[in-house]
Amino acid sequence: METTSSSRVGTQPADIPAAAPPQTEPTEQDPQETPGQPQDGAAPVPAARRTVDGYLSADFPWYGLDGAFTGRRWLMQVGTGADGTVEHGSTGHGDEPSARGELATGEKERFAVVITVASNPLRRSGDGTGTLEATSVSSAAWLAGSGLLSYSWPGQMDHSLRSDWLDQQTEAAWELADDLDGEDWSTLSLPVDGEPTPFHYRESEFGWVLAGSTPGGVHLGAYGRGMSAYGIGFSVIGDLAAYE
Repeated sequence: METTSSSRVGTQPADIPAAAPPQTEPTEQDPQETPGQPQDGAAPVPAARRTVDGYLSADFPWYGLDGAFTGRRWLMQVGTGADGTVEHGSTGHGDEPSARGELATGEKERFAVVITVASNPLRRSGDGTGTLEATSVSSAAWLAGSGLLSYSWPGQMDHSLRSDWLDQQTEAAWELADDLDGEDWSTLSLPVDGEPTPFHYRESEFGWVLAGSTPGGVHLGAYGRGMSAYGIGFSVIGDLAAYE
């Protein structure tokens, strides 16, 4: 059985600027569109509206931090398969992170990003040339680890070297996600819809990453910096308007 190169969650991480999935719902003005001008005679759709539409088209529930978190919330990006089906997406909480934000301003960013991954079985690829691996907790861990790296910039690193560093560290993140029982991970119990749920957890100099599964069948990944992972909980998002 052949496995395609996209077997890591079906698509590449939704939150990495350098390796965004080829069919990802845009969060900013599409460069091919002229601001304020209709496409094919239709009225232009605001980027925020297009983003919400991507989340609304998913056939699984979205998760975010539970009601104990009272800070800012926002939608980030969804990732789709070759057939356009939404497979995963992220919701942000706290400060909007940037790769060089802390280095440039001297202020420590406080954020947590929650990634919801649809539970998909082993399936044929969109072009029929192979198969895509089933999604798992490792899928969520891979997306979370890669997402954290996309907003990390090692001190004293030149801009021209970061791309190589990111490639190397992203590969390392995949290897770690593929070995959740290894010594790099510990276990952390956090509430999901009010029920204690086990998560795989690890910390690094750039922040923390965790991954687990919900009783409802989707997989959850999360990453953050400046906010303690020990004090957070997750719940189904009842109204996406809270994230607009």
